[in-house]
Amino acid sequence: MTGDAGHEGGRKFRAVTALQRRVVNPLTRRLPGQILLETTGRVSGQPRRTPVGGRREGQHFWLVSEYGTRSQYVRNIQADPRVRVRLSGRWHTGTAHLLHDDDPIARLATLPRGNSTVVRAVGTQLLTIRVDLDDD
Repeated sequence: MTGDAGHEGGRKFRAVTALQRRVVNPLTRRLPGQILLETTGRVSGQPRRTPVGGRREGQHFWLVSEYGTRSQYVRNIQADPRVRVRLSGRWHTGTAHLLHDDDPIARLATLPRGNSTVVRAVGTQLLTIRVDLDDD
């Protein structure tokens, strides 16, 4: 089979990503305390801002993508790993790394509980991402 129909969770993926794209992301992007990950669109070249959950630890920002390389922002990172992260209202530049060998379930246990619970509940292809931040 081709497309999502051949993948376990294809229907779930389409339903959740449609809800995120049309409802959740536009609303949460506007919240002042929301963490945003800004990538460069791999086709458009335009900035793309995605609300994410994660945690800063020193010069690293950690997050887990619920759909791995199926997520648009992950595909953008693959094309250009230079990103920006908005933490506490301040933008930080950095380089994102996809960590296929990291245990995303164990990583979620170290990240904020609310977001981690949602990622585990809706995710079908968990992938750890580390952003190495350039600034203090």
